Amino acid sequence: MALINIKIEGQPYQVEEGLTILEAARRCGYNIPSLCTYNHGECSLGSCRVCLVEATGARGLVASCVYPVNEGMEITISSPKAVEARRFSVELLLSNHNQNCQQCSKNGNCELLLVARQTGAREGVFQGAKTPVTVDEISPSIIRDTSKCILCGRCVARCQNAHGTGILGFENRGFATIVGPAGNRSFSDSPCLLCGQCVSVCPTGALMEKSEITKIDEAKKAGKFIVVQTAPAVRASLGEEFGMKIGTPVTGKMCAALRRLGFDRVYDTNFAADLTIMEEANELLARVKSNGVLPMITSCSPGWINYCEYYYGDQVDHLSSCKSPHEMEGAIIKSYFAEKNGIDPKNIFVVSIMPCTAKKFEKERPEMEVDGNRDVDCVLTTRELGDLIKRSGIDFAKLPDEDFDQDLVGTYTGAGVIFGVTGGVMEAALRTAYYVLEGKEYGPIEFHQVRGFDGIKEASFTLGGVDIKVAIAHGMKNAKPIMDDIRAGKSPYTFIEVMCCPGGCINGGGQSFVRPNLLPNEDVDILDTYKQLRANALYSEDERNTLRQSHNNPQVQQLYKEYLGEPNSHKAHELLHTHYQRDRVRFK
Repeated sequence: MALINIKIEGQPYQVEEGLTILEAARRCGYNIPSLCTYNHGECSLGSCRVCLVEATGARGLVASCVYPVNEGMEITISSPKAVEARRFSVELLLSNHNQNCQQCSKNGNCELLLVARQTGAREGVFQGAKTPVTVDEISPSIIRDTSKCILCGRCVARCQNAHGTGILGFENRGFATIVGPAGNRSFSDSPCLLCGQCVSVCPTGALMEKSEITKIDEAKKAGKFIVVQTAPAVRASLGEEFGMKIGTPVTGKMCAALRRLGFDRVYDTNFAADLTIMEEANELLARVKSNGVLPMITSCSPGWINYCEYYYGDQVDHLSSCKSPHEMEGAIIKSYFAEKNGIDPKNIFVVSIMPCTAKKFEKERPEMEVDGNRDVDCVLTTRELGDLIKRSGIDFAKLPDEDFDQDLVGTYTGAGVIFGVTGGVMEAALRTAYYVLEGKEYGPIEFHQVRGFDGIKEASFTLGGVDIKVAIAHGMKNAKPIMDDIRAGKSPYTFIEVMCCPGGCINGGGQSFVRPNLLPNEDVDILDTYKQLRANALYSEDERNTLRQSHNNPQVQQLYKEYLGEPNSHKAHELLHTHYQRDRVRFK
C-alpha cells in the first residue's frame, strides 16, 4: 500500500494511505484517548467524540477514529482546543452514567473510567435528569443495565458482524435512547443466542455475564462434594487476567489455583471432548451406513444450538444428538464417578469453567439432567474464575505447575484440547474416523485442511472407501448460507462443524477482555493476532501430548468397557445424548 507523509505534533511521519488518524497516530507512538482502545473491528463511528483532534483541511475538530489521513496532513492532539473538547465529551458521557464504580462488575476493566482519567474529566460538571433505566436480569447468561450504557453502538455492531441477527439496536429517540433488543425486551424474550459477544466489546458494565460465584460458596456451606472441570479454551486466556501475554498457556497454574480454591476434584473437560468424539464419530458413521439424516452437524456450541432452534427449527434432525462435552462430563461424574466412589449424586456439585456465557443457559435446559440430577450445577466464565482466584488472594504467577486429577475421568488427548478453536472438533473427529474406517492411525496426525480462520472452510477426504466432504463455519453469519443450502436440499456435505463465536471458543463471550498491552509485540495488529495466539496455545498443547487421538484415551476405553458398553449404546444415549426443540419460537 502507498505511503503518505503526515505530521503529528509537528513531527514528520510516513504512514499507509487509508488509515484513520487514530490508527496512524498509534502506529507513530501516540495514544489518543478513545473508546476504541480495546475494540476489535466494531467502531462507534465517532459517536462518542472522545478522540477529537485538530487536523489541517478539516473544518473544526474531527473524530480521529473515522477521519482518514491524507497527504500533507498536520495533526494536533495536545492543543488546548482538542484537550478541552475531549474532556468535555467524556464529562457529557459521565453526566448520564451510573457512577457506582465500586460495585460495578467491570471495575478494573472499564474503558470509560480509563478515558476519564486520560482526559482529566471532572465529576459532576453536568447535573440533571438521567435517561430512564432498564435492568434486565432475567436471562441466566447476560445482564443488561442501561444506566451504564454510553450508546457507543459497539455491541450492536458486534452482534450484526458476527451473527447477522441484529438482536441489539437503538431504541427510542433523543434523550430516551437506549440499546437493547427490539421493544426493549429481555434477552430471554428475544432470539438472542446468549453467546456474550456483545459483552466482550462493551466498554462499560452495561453488558456483563451473570455471575455464579456465590453458588460455589453456598455449595461449600452445604457440604457438597464439589467437582470442577475446565474447558480447553480457558487455559489459553486465563493468564490474561493476571497480566500475562495473550496466548500464554497456563494449564499447570490453573490446576494449582483450582486445587487451592478447595475443589474436591479438578478435572479437564477434554476427557469429555474425547468422549464426545467417540459418540459423535460413531453416530456419523451409523448415519452414513444407514442412509440417515445428512449432513450431520456438531452440537458442542450452545449459542449455535440456540441459533438453529430459533431460525432453523425444521432442520434440527441434522444436529448430532450428543450433549456438549461439559454436560457429558457432568453426567458421567454424577453416575459412573459417583458409583465408583460411593457418593450420592445429589451430594455432588459440578462446576464448569467455560469460555462461554451461553453455557450458563445450556445447563438450565430441561434436557440436561438424568434421573432428576442436573448434569452441571454451576458455570463460571474465564473472567469469573480470574475474579475467584483474585478474591482468594492467590498469587497466580507464583503458582507451581500441577496436573489435573487423573482418577477415572482425568486423562485426555490432544484431540480434546483443540476443541476450543474453530475446526478443532472436525479435526478430532477426522482423526478417529480415519482410524475406524482405515484400521490404522492417520500418519501426519494433524488435518491442516480444516484449520484457519476463514469464515467457511471446506475439505474432502476418502476414508475406507467412503467419500466425505466436510465444512466448518464459525459465527452465525457464516452458518446461515450453509443452513440455507441444507434447507433447500442442495448441501454437498457429509459432516459440518459449527461454532457460534468467531474463531471458536478461544474467542468466546466469557473469555478475558482483550487488552492490546498484553500482546507480545506492540507493532502487531490486534485484529489479526489475538485469536491466533490463543489458538497456538491449544495446538502447542496438542503437539506436546503423547496421546493425540480420542479413541486412544485409556480412561475413555475403560469407561466403555466397565460402564457404557460401546459408543451409542442404550446407556450412552441415556447419559450422553439429548434432543432439540423444533417448536421453539421461530424467527426468519
